[in-house]
Amino acid sequence: MTTFKFVSLSFSLLLAAGAAQAQLRVEISGVGSNQIPVAVAAFADEGQSPTAISAVVKADLERSGAFKVIDAGTINDPNNVDYGAWKQRGADALVVGTVQKLANGTFDVRYKLHSTIQSSKLSQLDQSAPPQYTRLAAHKIADDVYEKLTGVPGIFATRIAYVKQEGKSYRLYVADSDGDSEQLALSSNEPIFSPSWSPDGTKVAYVSLEQKKPVVYVQNLVTRQRTVIANEKGNNSAPAWSPDGSKVAVSLSKSGNTQIWVANASGGGLRRVTNSNPPVIDTEPQFSADGQSIYFTSDRSGGPQIYRMNVNGGDVQRVTFAGTYNISPRISSDGKSLAYISRRNGNFQLYVLDLASGQEQRLSDTTNDQAPSFAPNGKYILYATDSGGRKALAMVSVDGRVKQRLTTQAGNIKEPTWGPFMK
Repeated sequence: MTTFKFVSLSFSLLLAAGAAQAQLRVEISGVGSNQIPVAVAAFADEGQSPTAISAVVKADLERSGAFKVIDAGTINDPNNVDYGAWKQRGADALVVGTVQKLANGTFDVRYKLHSTIQSSKLSQLDQSAPPQYTRLAAHKIADDVYEKLTGVPGIFATRIAYVKQEGKSYRLYVADSDGDSEQLALSSNEPIFSPSWSPDGTKVAYVSLEQKKPVVYVQNLVTRQRTVIANEKGNNSAPAWSPDGSKVAVSLSKSGNTQIWVANASGGGLRRVTNSNPPVIDTEPQFSADGQSIYFTSDRSGGPQIYRMNVNGGDVQRVTFAGTYNISPRISSDGKSLAYISRRNGNFQLYVLDLASGQEQRLSDTTNDQAPSFAPNGKYILYATDSGGRKALAMVSVDGRVKQRLTTQAGNIKEPTWGPFMK
C-alpha cells in the first residue's frame, strides 16, 4: 500500500493566483495496439469532492490509447470484488475507490486496482489531498494504473508549459498534461518563446523580448523570482537545462554567428562550447539524458542538420542524414530516440529517429509543425502545429498510433514543453 500526502510547493503560488477559465479542449484520434480492457467504477462518495475522481481517471486512461475503458457504474462494496463477473464483462482489471471529506477540509482519496486475470489486488494508493489537489490525486491514480498494467511510468500527473498569443498579448501558461487547470506564469506585451522546464519542475527558462531584444530568463514558479541568464550583445535564445539542473545551454550571437554557450542556472559563468571554423550557425542545444553530450542544430554541412558533441564541445558527429533540413532536436529520457522537425516536400513535420538503428518515422500528418517535446516517460511527444488557421498543440505517441489535438476557442497556442516527473 502506498500513502501520498500533497506537500509539494511547486504549484502552490500558481494555484493561489487562481485557475484560468479558458481551458484547452482535447480531441483524440487513433488507438494503441493491444489495448488493455480496464473497468473503472465511480468512486464512493466522490460527489463531495470538487473533482469527479473516476471521470478524470477514465479520461486519462482513454487519452493514453493504451486502454479500452469500461464504465463499471457504481460498486456498492469496493472491498468485495467478483473477479469472475468482471472477467466475463471483458475487463482484465478493475479500478475502484472511495472519497471521504475530513474534518480539516482535506479529502481522503483511496483506490485499489484489481486483476481479474490473477483474481487479486495489484495495487493500492491512499492520498490525503486538499480541495485544490483532488484533480492531481486523480491523475496520480491514473499514473499508478498505467504503470502497474504497462510497466511504464504514467505521465498524467506531470505538467506542460506553453505560450498563448492573443493579439499583442503573450502569456506563458502552466497546465496539467491534459491542458486542464491552466495557470498563468507570465504575461507580457512582447513575445515569449522557447520555454524549458528545470529537471525538478520548479523553474522554467524562457526567452522574452520585453527589453526589445531576446533575453534568456529563468523564473522560479514558487517565488516568481526571475534571474537573467543571458543578456549579451545580439540574440540570446534557445535555453536548455542540464540534467542536474546546474547549467543552462543557450545560443548567443555576441561574437557574430550564433554559437552555443553554457551558463550557470543561477546566472553568470558563461562558457563558449562551439567555435566553428569557418563560421557557421550552431543553435538549439539540448543536453543528453546523461549530461555528457549536447545535441544541436548546425548549418556546417550547407543546410541545417542535427549534430552531437561532447559536453565540452569536442567530438562533433552528424546525427541526421535523411532530408536536407532538420531542426529542433529533442532527446528522449532514455537517450534512445531523437525527435525533430524535418522539411520534406515543403512541409515541416515531426519525425523520430531511433539512434541505434538509424531508422526514422514520420509521426505527424500536419504540415507546419514546431517545437517537439518528449513526455518524461518517452512514450509521447508534444508539439505545436496549425489547426483551423491558428496555432494549436498536438500530442502523438512515439509509435504514431495515438494522436491528440489541444485547442482553444481563441488565440494561438505554441512553444510547448513537457515538464518532468514530480517528486
